[in-house]
Amino acid sequence: MTDERIKNVSPLRQALIRPELGAMVGTILVLGFFLVIAGGSGMFAPEGILNWSIVSAQFMIIAVGACMLMIAGEFDLSVGSMIGFSGMILALLMTVGGVPCWAAILITFALSMALGAVNGLLVIRTGLPSFIVTLAFLYILRGMTIATTVFYTRKTTIAGLEPYTQNDWLAPLFSGKILSGFFVWLGHVGWLRTFTAGNRAGQPVVDGIPMLIIWAIALVIFAQWLLTQTRFGNWVFAAGGDQQAARNMGVPANRVKLLMFVFSAFCACLFATSQVLEFNSASADRGLLKEFEAIICVVIGGALLTGGYGSIIGAALGAIIFGVVQQGLFFANAESSLFRVFLGGILLVAVIMNTYIRRAITGER
Repeated sequence: MTDERIKNVSPLRQALIRPELGAMVGTILVLGFFLVIAGGSGMFAPEGILNWSIVSAQFMIIAVGACMLMIAGEFDLSVGSMIGFSGMILALLMTVGGVPCWAAILITFALSMALGAVNGLLVIRTGLPSFIVTLAFLYILRGMTIATTVFYTRKTTIAGLEPYTQNDWLAPLFSGKILSGFFVWLGHVGWLRTFTAGNRAGQPVVDGIPMLIIWAIALVIFAQWLLTQTRFGNWVFAAGGDQQAARNMGVPANRVKLLMFVFSAFCACLFATSQVLEFNSASADRGLLKEFEAIICVVIGGALLTGGYGSIIGAALGAIIFGVVQQGLFFANAESSLFRVFLGGILLVAVIMNTYIRRAITGER
């Protein structure tokens, strides 16, 4: 989809200001960098690729929701707290409430999306900036999560959820793996390394693709299709680009923004559900700072902070960059705190580049 605000721009310049271009270049540079300094450490062996792919998928899930909302011209700073809240509600429903795992999952998604709708309604009805409304929810949800957990369990972590999740028909959709038989076959024919000792002797080092990665890919495909191939996608861009003009053209801007807040909450709940069912535990402090990491992924992907312009593919590439860097520092035996330095530095560079793009698109000087 070509941004309608681009006027009299040459084809070459249009290519250069594509929102995902910077993320594409960044992904190649980051992969090349760690291939050189950590290539011999197993980072690009099948199990190493799986490690940073899982981390990238986590970033990708919340980045897709954040990207859709930012293109619509709004922010959601409550994503991290929503992750902690959703995960703890899911665990409490199973352990304290005695609710079956499948029902607890459905209830958790419904509650999270309802809270996302509350966020959206408050922004729309009050006219307050979404930054302020969702910042308030960041604290409200985190405080509610901790207080509720302490009230029922006298602690902030719930572990040992295996008895509640085993043999549940819905749980594998969030914590299972696919193509396990195919990977076992690859190990048997010698195309994939296998364990040589222990209980897993003869089994492949990678025994399937986690559902977390499948969810991330599915969300990227769905959101990219929605934005570029549907009328609703045009509405999202219009609502974030010039809301009043969009309304004059008959675009239901308020409804679009509300749905994007709900979608952002859905993505946060999906992230939380996958973590709880994968690790069979929940913690009230999970998701800390994830809201900012999601926004940084989107900004790296070329989205403008002013709304109306961005790319799902770019946000996904931003998530891959994050996953590669976070795991690459581990494989390179570097100080893990350097990841935060990287986040700040790349955010600054991305904002500067996006400012140039905005000026090129709108003709500002």
